[in-house]
Amino acid sequence: MSLKRTLVVGDIHSGLKALKQVLEKASITEDDTIIFLGDYIDGWSEAVETINYLLELQETYNCIYLRGNHDELCYDWLTGKADNPTWFMHGGEATSISYGKASKEIIDRHIKFYESLENYYLDSENRLFLHAGFTNLKGIEHEYFKKTFYWDRTLWELALSLNKDLDEEHIHYPKRLTNYSEIYIGHTPVTRIGKTTPQKAANVWNIDTGAAFKGPLTVFNADVKEYWQSEPVHTFYPNETGRN
Repeated sequence: MSLKRTLVVGDIHSGLKALKQVLEKASITEDDTIIFLGDYIDGWSEAVETINYLLELQETYNCIYLRGNHDELCYDWLTGKADNPTWFMHGGEATSISYGKASKEIIDRHIKFYESLENYYLDSENRLFLHAGFTNLKGIEHEYFKKTFYWDRTLWELALSLNKDLDEEHIHYPKRLTNYSEIYIGHTPVTRIGKTTPQKAANVWNIDTGAAFKGPLTVFNADVKEYWQSEPVHTFYPNETGRN
């Protein structure tokens, strides 16, 4: 009998070759719940191909696709809502080139995919999964600014800076960290603190291991804390710069 697992996939940033490699290493099965933390595009050259692959995956596997900030930026561009030069400089150029080769049918299908993304996922074990973070002390259901779920960096900064000797019952312990048994995020690459493996601070796990830059792509088993990693993603695209 296959053991049901909760697998968490970090930020992909169009690194399709690395995604295929790491999912193969993780030996995914139809019994797994696979939670993708967002930022599927913007970085390497296979934006369209990556979304096509994700759409194929959900036909066979139990996939949960969360919204990343880059996914919203791409959606806004595809639907003509924004001309964003900053997005263009942070991976959007490669994405725009990729979509420039796509048919209207594919683009329409991808727009529906971006619209279907969830802001967060809370499982039966009170584990929260989302791209970036939240700020409300009472938790996600009370968050007023929904964009916080895929733009916030303060949750990770808070967890990193927290005094490890501070007890959860202490009056100064951050209230928003007490709402969930564990919190899983991407968004802020752990390469910024010199790491290329999943990092835990307080009860927050960061699974963004720098796939858009020079790190690997990671699949993390939230049940037993085992993980698998691709080769550094940039090695799959030797003639590209990604977001470096």
